[in-house]
Amino acid sequence: MIGIFPLQPESNTKGKQRVYKKRTNPIKGQKVVDYMDIKFLYRFINDQGKILPARITGLSAYQQRRMKRAIKYARQIALIPFVGQDLS
Repeated sequence: MIGIFPLQPESNTKGKQRVYKKRTNPIKGQKVVDYMDIKFLYRFINDQGKILPARITGLSAYQQRRMKRAIKYARQIALIPFVGQDLS
């Protein structure tokens, strides 16, 4: 079947199901997110100093909120910087 436009290829995705990859939970064994564990917190911050979203980190909504609080508290007491390092 030809698409709406004459040069548009026909769609071959009809009838196929998407295969979703199950995300692994990075803090599954840890019950408490500790703001003092700087090495662990850096896993959830990008090189600019921004907090990574849950869709990238694989955290649940509850865990993402706990992680956000821990990172922001660690920033307030100067354990981690507010912004990343400038490489220029």
